[in-house]
Amino acid sequence: MEDFEIVELYWDRDENAITQSDLKYGRYCKSIAYNILFSHEDSEECVNDTWVRAWESMPPNRPEKLGAYLGKITRNLALNMYEKMKALKRGSNQTDVCLDELSEVLGHASDVQQHLDVTTLTESINRFLRTLDSETRKIFVRRYWYMSSVNEIAWQYKITPSKVKMSLLRTRDKLRTYLIKEGFEV
Repeated sequence: MEDFEIVELYWDRDENAITQSDLKYGRYCKSIAYNILFSHEDSEECVNDTWVRAWESMPPNRPEKLGAYLGKITRNLALNMYEKMKALKRGSNQTDVCLDELSEVLGHASDVQQHLDVTTLTESINRFLRTLDSETRKIFVRRYWYMSSVNEIAWQYKITPSKVKMSLLRTRDKLRTYLIKEGFEV
């Protein structure tokens, strides 16, 4: 089923929208949640909450790219769940590692979430990403959006983990320089 048809189901308040969303984007959303939470049960709960949020937000929203829309909902829910788990001293440290790496550019890990929500910063980062070659951009996004491990990225792109680490380091340095030029304090 095409995305626009699934969105129409949401707008028509047809419960089949959730079934179709799960069929088309369930694995994608579970992957996003799992890379943040490292728990199949918590990831499943997060994805189920994604369908509820999608149901509540359409209408009035009519996303053009349903996969990206659902992925963003999942990621935000997973990060919120991660924060709760962290407060309870549970969870894996992969998300901490990613946030710590980004904190080198954007500030302390506690500030990262605030910065990520700022529209102007998001727009600047998006402009920066468009300046990168395809492979570098994909590696950066896999690490900091999908929270994939260095080894997962290396395996996916058939490169060595050291090449992934070096690419991420250089890209973070370029991002820092770019953001300074854009007027952000880093």
